[in-house]
Amino acid sequence: MADGDNDEGGRVNGGGTTGDWTAKRVLSDISSRTWEHPADRAALAALRKLPMFDDVLRTLFGFFGEKPIRLAFQANAVQVSKNQFPRIHGLYSDVCKTLDAPEQYPIFVSQTPIVNAGAYGMDDPFIILNSGTVKLLDDEQLSYVMGHELGHIMSDHVLYRTMTVLLINLAQMGFPIVGLAARAILVALLEWSRKSELSADRAGLLAIQDPDRVMGTMLKMAGGGDDDETSLAEFIRQAEEYRASGDMADQVFKVLNLIGQSHPFWVLRVSELRGWIEEGEYDRILRGEYQRRGDPDPAYREDLTEAANAYATGAKDFIDTMAGAAKKVGESFMDSFRR
Repeated sequence: MADGDNDEGGRVNGGGTTGDWTAKRVLSDISSRTWEHPADRAALAALRKLPMFDDVLRTLFGFFGEKPIRLAFQANAVQVSKNQFPRIHGLYSDVCKTLDAPEQYPIFVSQTPIVNAGAYGMDDPFIILNSGTVKLLDDEQLSYVMGHELGHIMSDHVLYRTMTVLLINLAQMGFPIVGLAARAILVALLEWSRKSELSADRAGLLAIQDPDRVMGTMLKMAGGGDDDETSLAEFIRQAEEYRASGDMADQVFKVLNLIGQSHPFWVLRVSELRGWIEEGEYDRILRGEYQRRGDPDPAYREDLTEAANAYATGAKDFIDTMAGAAKKVGESFMDSFRR
């Protein structure tokens, strides 16, 4: 990735994409651990430590092949470049510079009115922006969304997110590969997926470094509408109801687990992000106090302790679910190979 126009303060110019783009602090060599939510981190660490779990997922992935999956996601989309969607290209370049991404991963725009975006792939990650998202959001709001998806890639979420989408679609079709064991895996993946969104929200905030704009984007993603007909202050008050209810966040996650949602509610996400800012983590990162790539990671047990503090027994329930599901899938695959 080409170097940005840095000044002595470690900031990057917006690249001339918009006249009112505010200079951002370049987070040089930032580790994804810096923004990862403890519940997400502990859950993902648990996934990776389970015997055969990655092998099982990659076996399912290999059933289709990475290239056909990548092309299927991209078949109804246009790749962003200097000549295709130049506005998005400029904004995305700024986001990659601010988060000091290892590379500028491919990004595509897909024609669909649903306001959403996603990061997918296995060895070669890419981002899909729905055209409804591009039309609804202004420059900084769209940059937040791209920073969010880039955060997923840098946190190495994409394999699991791609498999979640595939398993959801296969389950809806009644495909034979999605038996009881794979359905158990899907339930656990959905629970982790919702927690991973909280991490990516933090990455999106670090990409544009404007909390009000981020929460304004969440308001718009939740309800649509124009900025002049909505109130961020009221939306924040709505979010405060969750925090005022003590352990309500964990209870909401459990309900979502039952209704098969891959994303937590936007109001809950506003509440979680405000909590992270108020704890002082956001300001410390902008001061340069963050973990760098290559720094030693804290022990796995410390991650579990953090997650326990954040969601009480939620992380343990998740890990237990994953352990049982992975064991069932592993046994199922071994049985099929013996036949």
